[in-house]
Amino acid sequence: MKKITVPFLGEDCGLEAGDLVELSGKIYCGRDAVLPHVVAMAKEGTLGDYGVDLRGAVIFHTAVSCAGIAPTTTSKPEIQSSMVPLSEKGAKFHLGKGLISPETVEGLKRTHAYFLITPPVAALLTAQMGECHAVIHPEFGMEAFYEISVKDFPAIVAAANGETIFSE
Repeated sequence: MKKITVPFLGEDCGLEAGDLVELSGKIYCGRDAVLPHVVAMAKEGTLGDYGVDLRGAVIFHTAVSCAGIAPTTTSKPEIQSSMVPLSEKGAKFHLGKGLISPETVEGLKRTHAYFLITPPVAALLTAQMGECHAVIHPEFGMEAFYEISVKDFPAIVAAANGETIFSE
């Protein structure tokens, strides 16, 4: 098990597809409704106005509600299309569930970013969550862009260095 403190500001964390990791630190959470807005803001250079710094960040594809957190399907167009642009702006890890396209795998390789998956076990994941607040589009409710604190948050590296754990 590799423990990673996020944001990860090192050059290379040496992860390979199939590695087990635990993340600790601040991560961002967003899904279908908000991620296209976050991409637009990243391209405009306005994320800093909300205190969002993508350098070495984790973006968890989830909503945040009183019921807890659990991954949503990353292959949704609004989510998958956010991964490479946000990696180009510094995001290091994208956390969700399901398959991603070979083009996205290649884009992550080019930007030295990773796709991690986590089992859909809301109770376990929610137990690892601490502080939580909406940082962008709070009017979207549970689909706003959140920053949460986590400790020993479990995940599996699903795509790294152009390789995936999924069979063709």
